[in-house]
Amino acid sequence: MRLTTKGRYAVTAMLDLALYSTKGPVSLADISDRQEISLSYLEQLFSKLRQNDLVKSVRGPGGGYYLKHPKTDIYVAQIIDAVNESVDATHCAGKGNCKNGEVCLTHHLWESLSQQIHQFLSQISLADLMTKKTSVKQCIDDEPAKQDLEEMINVAGL
Repeated sequence: MRLTTKGRYAVTAMLDLALYSTKGPVSLADISDRQEISLSYLEQLFSKLRQNDLVKSVRGPGGGYYLKHPKTDIYVAQIIDAVNESVDATHCAGKGNCKNGEVCLTHHLWESLSQQIHQFLSQISLADLMTKKTSVKQCIDDEPAKQDLEEMINVAGL
């Protein structure tokens, strides 16, 4: 299971925006230069981010983008979901037709892992990433749930 380039770039670009928008709107060209992501790709991503109410654009000279909500209220899972990305560990994209149209023996394991990863990413805000304080221990207070997630991650080889 991997997060594709689209999801990684969207999170990276949003984190860049959170870091640099304190002085005003940030241009996609600046993000492109700093993060080495193509400008046309950023335009596609930010179109989806804007449609999902995560960023706001400012036109004209000195224009660009800024976060529509405080960085404490924008979570990694929201960003990934906004660009139509999925964190899915199943082989069948969650459809349950893994083995000749039927559910495979391990489908529920991978489906559960996908849900745990999404839940984990739903607890990490841009502000958390900026302070570099987020970890599995901080995001999951429930000890058995934390152990289950760590075990699933080890089994999946993540």
